[in-house]
Amino acid sequence: MTSALSIARETTPVLQELRSAVEQALEGKPEAVELALIALLGRGHVLIEDVPGVGKTTLARALARAVGGELRRVQFTSDLLPSDVLGVSVFDQRTGEFVFRQGPIFANILLADEINRASPRTQSALLEAMNEGQVSIDGATTPLPDPFFVLATQNPQDFAGTFPLPESQLDRFMVRIRLGYPPPHVEMRLLLQGGDGDRIKGVPQVLEPSALVALQREVDRVELDASLATYLQAVLAATRASPTLSLGASPRAGMNLARAARSRAVLHGRSYCIADDIHDLAVPVLAHRIRLAAHAEGYMPSRDECENAVRDIVARVPVPL
Repeated sequence: MTSALSIARETTPVLQELRSAVEQALEGKPEAVELALIALLGRGHVLIEDVPGVGKTTLARALARAVGGELRRVQFTSDLLPSDVLGVSVFDQRTGEFVFRQGPIFANILLADEINRASPRTQSALLEAMNEGQVSIDGATTPLPDPFFVLATQNPQDFAGTFPLPESQLDRFMVRIRLGYPPPHVEMRLLLQGGDGDRIKGVPQVLEPSALVALQREVDRVELDASLATYLQAVLAATRASPTLSLGASPRAGMNLARAARSRAVLHGRSYCIADDIHDLAVPVLAHRIRLAAHAEGYMPSRDECENAVRDIVARVPVPL
């Protein structure tokens, strides 16, 4: 059997090439690229919360091109129906039977653009797909392609005509990231080049989808020892006991943090987790899952407040030596 150490040595060059390929399209955003790759390797999903025009679609297209996967984009609107995403059964007059026509969710990477503009009914249609990799329609269950990865976006500055994502939906996203504006030298290069189309075309295919699935299986083999598991559970317990929070991190959040830590270890060429994997990923994995205690009627805490609350809690939990 191949040892965990040899697996780390074999996968490191491939993952470095994968990271470089995506960063080629999304220059100047190494932290965002790393978090997206961590979720991709960990069979998780990504919520990008940022203003329009900062590269959300570019990131999705670059990931799909680098792993050789099929990308489909759905623009979420208030009149979008679940069947517009999942698919629908139609009657075939020739055979006299109903035939299932697959929706755009049947892809390796689904870009759910402005997901919070869809109704709660349509948002909930994604729950089974994101959690179990399948969809159930008319009593029949159909598996989704493997790998399956959702990259959803929402604009935090525009609340008109939106439906805030419920806790059950937010809990399905492994990480929440923001891209932010590009560094000045990168933005200057974009202005001179006149667009990002050529950058996407230049992204090489590094993996086949089947190879990505194999890498995802290797993440399961990364060691997370008892002391780190104890540390992770202490972080979860601290969020639940904090008087500043009305909703702490769920068990699913803890499992996502453990898996994200394993993915980060693989991405960094290690066959084992370290405390920094948990410490550094706590905010992007947990902050969108917790809720601050309300300060006033109708008060909605900002994203920064939630992240700072998690950051303060993590800072108080002793790190194992």
